Amino acid sequence: MLRLVSGRVARMAAFAASVAVLALGPRSAVADNIADALIGAYNTSGLLEQNRALLRAADEDVAIALSTLRPIIDWTARIQSSYTKSGNALVSSTSHPDTFFTGLELTQLIYDGGASVLGKHAAQETVLSTRQALLQVEQQVLFRAVTAYLNVLLQEETVSIRQNNVNLLGEELRASQDRFEVGEVTRTDVALSESRLANARANLADANGALTTAHAEYINAVGHHPGRTTGQPSLPGLPRSEADAAALAQRNHPSLLSAQHQVRALDLAVDRQNAALGPTVRFNAEIGMTDDFGGSDFADTAAARIIYSQPVYSGGRLMSQVRRAMAQRDASRANLLNVQRDVTQDVSDAYVRFQTANASLSASDERVRAAQVAFDGIREEATLGARTTLDVLTAEQDLLDAKLSQVTARTERSLAAYQLLVAQGLLTAERLGLAVQIYDPTLYYNLVKSAPSAISKQSRDLDRVLEALGKK
Repeated sequence: MLRLVSGRVARMAAFAASVAVLALGPRSAVADNIADALIGAYNTSGLLEQNRALLRAADEDVAIALSTLRPIIDWTARIQSSYTKSGNALVSSTSHPDTFFTGLELTQLIYDGGASVLGKHAAQETVLSTRQALLQVEQQVLFRAVTAYLNVLLQEETVSIRQNNVNLLGEELRASQDRFEVGEVTRTDVALSESRLANARANLADANGALTTAHAEYINAVGHHPGRTTGQPSLPGLPRSEADAAALAQRNHPSLLSAQHQVRALDLAVDRQNAALGPTVRFNAEIGMTDDFGGSDFADTAAARIIYSQPVYSGGRLMSQVRRAMAQRDASRANLLNVQRDVTQDVSDAYVRFQTANASLSASDERVRAAQVAFDGIREEATLGARTTLDVLTAEQDLLDAKLSQVTARTERSLAAYQLLVAQGLLTAERLGLAVQIYDPTLYYNLVKSAPSAISKQSRDLDRVLEALGKK
């Protein structure tokens, strides 16, 4: 929710201003962490803006449904021409009276079996469903930012490791050349060192290309160039067990809550269509002036009537609408079951992924330690003539592979941890405590839910809200 002390319109204006901030240039002097990536994605996402607009459209459906319960007043102007011929076998007469009417006409629904009220309740359930769908989109946007940040970090570390590898192989090549000069090694050893160095340079070029691609994805996901990264983020709070994670997801996941509200909305839609099979009672009144074009007479007129109508035959349309609503309701119930199962599976997959990544990182740490000890020893032995150049280069390659596996495993563990948050429905700006203006879905709804007229104070407030959002 927006936590500002000023009025509703001022809050919305401040929110819109914060959304409009978009840093487009390089920020090499600023250190980016994962929170910066999440904030940038939240503040600049076009996908979030799109779905917020869809939510406002759903809010308006509540106002439209409410308007059917209120009196409708129209100003009307009517020109009427009629032809009448009357008489008997001896005498007949013909008249062509023309009349003009202008005035106000009022129509008020009195009874429709509750169909209009049910329509309003269904629209309200759809709003609640759309709010949860917006939260799920927010999760997708933020997880993409997490993925982009971690990928930039992975590629930066990969470039650094490969650059160090190039430097180390350069030293090995110089050492091989020196030893060749004094006859300790053959030309084959020098050529082998040259080959490994050329391969390392090619791999470094590939790593730099992957880093450039990662930067492009970061700009797309976050909205600005990545600055100097601050390293691997600390892990977010995680559940104690898979069962705890699954239980929380069943209570909290926005996709599941959205599906539940959609089922309730379509249940109400079925009741509404059934109610539409019954009678409708409306009150109609008009007051105005009638003028006779054929003469100089005019009259002030007023009329009121109660209109009762009952569908008798509509070509099968009404029952078809009932059956269609029932089919849509059944589809939503089946979808709810699918979503429940998907949420449970997503939690399980994310939990297993994290456990696997955690074990892989532990093994990689040990592998790096052992490979470093082996490389240092073999290199020292080579200086004493007990090892060949090939032995040194093989040990160096093992160390390189171990370090690359280590950074990949560390990134995978962080990614799995945030995926577990998504699976539980916890990767939202509000739950993460991001330093952003949290979009308040109730602010616009509260202004439109009573369907204010065009000349009311609420309507003027709405105009200012839309102007603050840059939508008018």
